[in-house]
Amino acid sequence: MKKLLILVVFLIVAPRISAQQERAITTAVPFLTIAADARASGMGDMGVATSFDAYSQQWNPAKYAFATQKMGVGVSYTPYLETIVNDVSLLNATFYNKLNDRSAFAFGLRYFGLGEIELRQTIDQEATLVKPNEFALDGSYSLKLSQSFSMAVAGRFISSNLRFQDGTQDSQAANAFAVDVAGFYRSPEIAYSNFDGRWRLGFNISNIGGSLQYDEGGQQNFLPTNLKVGTGFDFIFDQDNVLAINTEFNKLLVPTPRDFNGDGQITSEDNDEYHNISFFSGIFESFGDAPDGFSEELKEITWALGTEYRFREAFMLRGGYFNESAEKGARKYFTLGAGFKYKSAQIDLSYLFSTSQVKNPLENTLRFSLTFNFGEEFLND
Repeated sequence: MKKLLILVVFLIVAPRISAQQERAITTAVPFLTIAADARASGMGDMGVATSFDAYSQQWNPAKYAFATQKMGVGVSYTPYLETIVNDVSLLNATFYNKLNDRSAFAFGLRYFGLGEIELRQTIDQEATLVKPNEFALDGSYSLKLSQSFSMAVAGRFISSNLRFQDGTQDSQAANAFAVDVAGFYRSPEIAYSNFDGRWRLGFNISNIGGSLQYDEGGQQNFLPTNLKVGTGFDFIFDQDNVLAINTEFNKLLVPTPRDFNGDGQITSEDNDEYHNISFFSGIFESFGDAPDGFSEELKEITWALGTEYRFREAFMLRGGYFNESAEKGARKYFTLGAGFKYKSAQIDLSYLFSTSQVKNPLENTLRFSLTFNFGEEFLND
């Protein structure tokens, strides 16, 4: 048998939960929260307030209004659980086009393939081959509201094909639609005593939409609606040397699992009531529903620090750190990355070192991205 069915279950929940974490928040399609490009993953999985790149669709589509060239294409590859299997991966492709100095549109595709799995009830039974997968197809439009500030909206179609044909039910995928609302601020270049500088601020409320449902009349599964906010500063020492420092905070706008009937444990009845919460109510509840109050709400916020050094816009070095509470998923890791640009082409690499006792599915994984930018140049000053 090539893989066990239990692997699929692990892939669905691994990014967000461990056995002892009853109140860790889990959602459907968690692949939407995985950093899908090597530049962002090299800086601690952040991108809401970093400078523009072709992969801004996932992090903050409002940055496309500050693109420096007419159009660009990016493709990236992220192996997943590489220490266990070799055919599970996340693929990402994006395309953007600037309509003029103030506006741009972009399209993106993220595909999470779980490889080929053999299913059988007994050892002697002929195996049934299945290829579970999930994908998201999205488009965005960004517009500068001033020389320094832009906003964007994005729409997303999500499909999760994790239900298997067994002779008694259809293997129809679960589908959903979601939207993003984002903003990005980039200050003019400011002259300080020993260097010039530029401030950046960004936010993105992503995956706002209805729940996924795999069975008719079955349980509703929340999408990973998420609030990202971040800031950054560029130290511009001269035209060849730039150092960017960034920080980012994330909070899932999804209700916290809790004991509704007060019997001291989370039962199946509690889970049923939890999943009956509407996504719209859940967004507002998520700011104050943690059973242990404000201290637990703070634990539901992840944070990251990242830095990027650019030399002549041809060579880049990156590093970062990501932190999540041990009670809410326990993801803690350092990342390293590098980028190389020649004319219109750029290749980026990143690597992750876990510092948590909970094993990270992306631990010791090398990720790749390839970008092409071409066409008319925009100064964006």
